[in-house]
Amino acid sequence: MSAGNTAKISPAVKLGTVYSILFAISSVHLLNDAMQSVVSALFPIFEDSLGLKFGQIGWIAFTLNMTSSVLQPAVGILSDKKPAPWMLPVGMACSLVGMVGLAYAPSFWMLLLAVVFVGFGSAVFHPEGSRVVFFAAGERRGLAQSIYQVGGNFGQALAPLMTIYIFVPLGQRGAVLGSFLAIAAILVLLRVVPWYGAQLAANGTPVKKKTGAAPAVSPYNNKIIAFALTLLLILVFARSWYAAGIGSFYNFYMQDNYGLSIKAAQVPLFIFMAAGVLGTFFGGILSDRFGRKRMMLFSIAGSAPFALLLPHVSLGWVYPVIFILGFILQSGFSVSVVYAQELLPGKVGMASGLITGLAFGMGGLGSIVLGTAADHYGILDTMVACSFLPLIGLLSILLPKDRRE
Repeated sequence: MSAGNTAKISPAVKLGTVYSILFAISSVHLLNDAMQSVVSALFPIFEDSLGLKFGQIGWIAFTLNMTSSVLQPAVGILSDKKPAPWMLPVGMACSLVGMVGLAYAPSFWMLLLAVVFVGFGSAVFHPEGSRVVFFAAGERRGLAQSIYQVGGNFGQALAPLMTIYIFVPLGQRGAVLGSFLAIAAILVLLRVVPWYGAQLAANGTPVKKKTGAAPAVSPYNNKIIAFALTLLLILVFARSWYAAGIGSFYNFYMQDNYGLSIKAAQVPLFIFMAAGVLGTFFGGILSDRFGRKRMMLFSIAGSAPFALLLPHVSLGWVYPVIFILGFILQSGFSVSVVYAQELLPGKVGMASGLITGLAFGMGGLGSIVLGTAADHYGILDTMVACSFLPLIGLLSILLPKDRRE
């Protein structure tokens, strides 16, 4: 997508980068993903309070990811045609119901139902949130997407801290505190939604302005777009599988392999996620300068040596290795969203739904596969096998060049 096309379809270019809106929607992204993190933070607690097995924990993660992944592209396509700012607070309200359900679910099946509400809230939020970012970005698309994604990554990074300071002391009932996250998000959206609605009223959707301007045209032909999107989905899928292994099961690996307590096992997980926040932010900035494809290659393939090394190092080396791994691995995530948006100009919701929804959410399949494998073959061998997944990132060499190369 050329800079000229961007100028025609994006009112944010004329306004410049609207940082107040970017930080506001990023904070809502933080709160949204923190609510999702409540689910994974409760895994060690559910194992004890409801007697769950690794396979059942995998099904919980799968349900969360699939609910949001299946719905996100559909919501994105619909919102591309008819954006609905009011859907943002509706999504947060669904997550609020899910938080209460998590706290009081008496069985595995009721727990899954509560997780569906959390996943649905996320599916509704992400496509509309990405369109807000699109309008507020101006010409700094990579930076804007990074600011947005940093909020989400930081929310995910709270999971280990919530396990240590909330759920170990309070147990499953502590999940009800997550309802305050939803309330806070709704309050922030009271500022974002009117601004977003005003942008739509003045300029129309990114697909086509009300003034009748023609939709933006991709610089690639349909065959190249189809190939690039397929490859991009595979890359994000592989990264999601690996992230599912770290996020859902690495704390159990630390307990079994190094003899750490539940609390101590959360520390490397927090380091991994916190490093991912930094990687997401700097990856977006660097992609504006060096290109999307180069950053994605560096991100997924560059993390492979550290992923392969991680299961074999002593405890003292776990912390620096997992920090570097998290930083490099996540440096390409927001970049992949922008790359998809540039492949599909004018289809912001669909592009966002495919990457942050379908591909990332389908990574939840990895939770089931890895959880079942851990039940049958042991957590140690499963984590070693998981470490080979980032090697798939070498396929990013085959992606077509982006407009900044």
